[in-house]
Amino acid sequence: MSANLIHMLIDATWQTLYMVAVAAIIGAVIGLPIGVFLACSQRGELLSAPLVNRVLGIVVNATRSVPFIILVVAIIPFTRMVAGTSIGTTAAIVPLTIAAIPFIARLIENAIREVDAGLIEAARAMGATPLQIIRKVLIPEALPGITLGMTLAVVSLIGYSAMVGAVGGEGLGDLGIRYGYQRFMPDVMAMVVIILIVLVQLVQTIGEWIARRVDKRAPRNRGA
Repeated sequence: MSANLIHMLIDATWQTLYMVAVAAIIGAVIGLPIGVFLACSQRGELLSAPLVNRVLGIVVNATRSVPFIILVVAIIPFTRMVAGTSIGTTAAIVPLTIAAIPFIARLIENAIREVDAGLIEAARAMGATPLQIIRKVLIPEALPGITLGMTLAVVSLIGYSAMVGAVGGEGLGDLGIRYGYQRFMPDVMAMVVIILIVLVQLVQTIGEWIARRVDKRAPRNRGA
């Protein structure tokens, strides 16, 4: 493999990391409050708003049900409006973020729903407001699940980032398609696959480690 291709692999890896990081951060910033609201807004819950919950749930489910590659093509006009172009790394962040938001929202919702209802009732009995319960009880108790959910979301985004290479995005997916597939260079394709596997493994390992560290219920080994 030539030095030029090695340089291209390094550039493509950074492009993939950039796309995934930005999409994950924006997706978390928007998806976290949506997930919290979905978990707490059914009838009789902390932020009871069943109608809004139902409508928002339909929107989230509808967005999640669209295959990613179709979503990328369908929102090209919106991508152009936001990024000024539909091609390249920055443009690819738009569909990645839109795909990440509802996915993260549902993961956050599920993590919060796993919190023991007795803790909520105890906080209510002590006079805590709904926002105080969410901020000081639900989110801290759900933090391990939220961390694992975000880990799953980032792993999924790495896979999605490879798909955008098929429609003008950059990164490892684009490199694999243009060189590994179209130019019949199996060594490039193999390197792209290996790098993607390594990235996924690193994210999964780091995410699980963080989840163990923030889990107050899990025993920790001394000296760890």
